[in-house]
Amino acid sequence: MAIKVGCFALINPFSKLDAQIDQIKEWGFSSADLTDNSDGACLGAEYGFTALASLDANPFDVKRMFQERDLSLSSICAHANLLDPTAPSRYGTAQLIKAVKMAGAIGVKHVITAEGDAKTPFGKNLTVSESIFSITEKLYEPLKFAEDYGVKILLEPHGHITDSVDLMSDVLDRCNSDALGINLDTGNLWLGGGESLEMIEKLGSKIEHVHWKDLPEEMIEQRGKVYGCGMSATALGDGVIDIKSIYQALVKSGFDGYTTLEIAGEEAVLKSFQFLKNLGAI
Repeated sequence: MAIKVGCFALINPFSKLDAQIDQIKEWGFSSADLTDNSDGACLGAEYGFTALASLDANPFDVKRMFQERDLSLSSICAHANLLDPTAPSRYGTAQLIKAVKMAGAIGVKHVITAEGDAKTPFGKNLTVSESIFSITEKLYEPLKFAEDYGVKILLEPHGHITDSVDLMSDVLDRCNSDALGINLDTGNLWLGGGESLEMIEKLGSKIEHVHWKDLPEEMIEQRGKVYGCGMSATALGDGVIDIKSIYQALVKSGFDGYTTLEIAGEEAVLKSFQFLKNLGAI
C-alpha cells in the first residue's frame, strides 16, 4: 500500500502548461494533476502566458506532454458550477463530459469536480434539498459517460453541501453510481466547517484521491463562512489542520492512490513534500 504525492499543475503565473510541469519534475515529483482547462481555444495559451489546457485537444498530445517528462497524469480537474443554472459560459455538465472522454481515452482514472459557489440569485436561494437535486441532475449524464469510459468522477468538498459529511453522503446516495467517488480536500473541508477524520471514518471507501492543504491560524474566523480555496501558501504541518492524523487515518482505512499538493510557493511546496515523505508517503 502506498500514498503517492504529486503536484497541482498550476504553480507559476504567466507560463504555459509545459513550463508548469517542467517545474514539477524539477522539484522531484513523479505525478501531477491536469488543472485549468476549458473548451476550445485560449488566447493566453496560444501566446504563452497561461497554463490552460483545451478539453478539445488531442488527449494523446496531453498524455505525451507528461510522458516526455516521465510524469504520471494522476487526474484531470474539472471543477464545475453545479448550483447555478446551465449556461453556455458556465463550466458544468458539458465540460465534465469532455473531461471524462479525455481521461478515458488516455487511461486517466479520475476526473475531479466540485459543486462550486453559486453566483446567481437562483443558485444562492436554493434550499438544501434543491441544491442536492441541482448537483445530482448536473452529474447524471457525466456519470453515464464515466461508467462507459471506465472513469471515476470524484466529488470534492468545496461548498455548503459537500463540506458536510452527511450531505455529501446524501449526494452519493442520490446519484447511486459506481462511477462516483470522493476527492478529499483537507483544506476545503476544514474551511467549510467539516472534518476530514469524520469523512474518512464514514465515507473512507469512497475516497480515491486527496488534495493536501494546510491553512493558517488567521483563517479560523472564516471557518464555516467560506467554502473552498484554490491553493494555500502554508506548508503542511505549519497550519491548524492535523495533517498527520489525517494521513494516518487514510492509511488505516486502506487508501492506496494518488494525492496532490495544493500548495503555493517553492519553499512551502518542498517543505510539504518532505513532511509527507517523513510520514511514509512516496
